[in-house]
Amino acid sequence: MQALPRITVEVPVLSVGTGPADFEALGNHVLALRRPRGLHLTLLHLGILEDFGRDVTEWTKGITGADEAIGQTAAWLRALPVLAGFSGTAERLMVLGGGGIAGLEVEVPQHVHDFQVALVQGLHGLLESLLVDNVDDFILSSPALGYRYPHWVPHVAVGRPLSRRSGPTEIAPLALVFGPSQIRNGQFLPAASP
Repeated sequence: MQALPRITVEVPVLSVGTGPADFEALGNHVLALRRPRGLHLTLLHLGILEDFGRDVTEWTKGITGADEAIGQTAAWLRALPVLAGFSGTAERLMVLGGGGIAGLEVEVPQHVHDFQVALVQGLHGLLESLLVDNVDDFILSSPALGYRYPHWVPHVAVGRPLSRRSGPTEIAPLALVFGPSQIRNGQFLPAASP
């Protein structure tokens, strides 16, 4: 049985450093270094849409049905503006996901932070239209959304950390180039209603 896809708004990593050797050097700090192709920086995580719809239905005690939540969310995602590509830098590796993931902590331009804030504000508006009360509480408690912290830290997951200690590791500065924003697994969104 194939796992249902997770839906995120993300920007793909087009390059790390000046060439493949710069990325491969991260293997000195990271176990099971991921392949460069497919690296991305997540701007907004929605999770599995079916789970998100179920979370909304449970939170609203059935006032908003899962199918309605999924349909409105898919329409909202399709209408999002696209963030143009940009450059960033990384000078530290951080431990994420309870110690299971190593990520490059990325310094991004202010307009990228502003775009991410606008996405969260848009998510608030979507949830209000789905009749979710206490939206902040819902965002932090929805298993589908999976938010553990209210503060967004731009990062690119690159592998497993050598140790689960939580402190960051300083690395030689790396330039990163990102492409335009996209919806990961957008092809799995339900068809738009006529």
